[in-house]
Amino acid sequence: MGKTAVQHPIEIKKEPIVGVEIKQLKPIADARGRLVEILRKDDPIFKQFAQVYMTTVYPRVVKGWHYHKKQTDHFACLSGMIRLVLCDLREDSKTCGFINEFFLGVHYPMMVSVPPFVLHGFQGVGTEEAIVLNLPTELYHYSQPDEFRVDPHENDIPYDWNQIDR
Repeated sequence: MGKTAVQHPIEIKKEPIVGVEIKQLKPIADARGRLVEILRKDDPIFKQFAQVYMTTVYPRVVKGWHYHKKQTDHFACLSGMIRLVLCDLREDSKTCGFINEFFLGVHYPMMVSVPPFVLHGFQGVGTEEAIVLNLPTELYHYSQPDEFRVDPHENDIPYDWNQIDR
């Protein structure tokens, strides 16, 4: 996975990349506000729990690309909206060459599970800072992180983060 050269034609697919799982989130609202369950240990999508963190992204800013060798990420956008993009470059995968694009956040609440070795990144869309929650399956090791980065713009991945009219 050290290279980013694309061996197969890449196109955005509606069919999920192998190993990617999606959970539609269901806000429960009443006169006091809302409650949304993100991930439960009895959900079919649940693997294991290591830590929880939140990150933010400003409008039009891209955080990505990167992948993990061990870790599965579970992303949910709590405030604002993001475009989460996944790219399967695993040569042994039947979805090698697929790109999945998900818009998630306040207007479309969902949680997306990203398996190891699938490149991923996200971009803030809209006009406000987005708050993203991640529930990864592995602890972050500061001295040897399981995170392998690819520049979001200077790479061989035929994906244009600047295109907004898909």
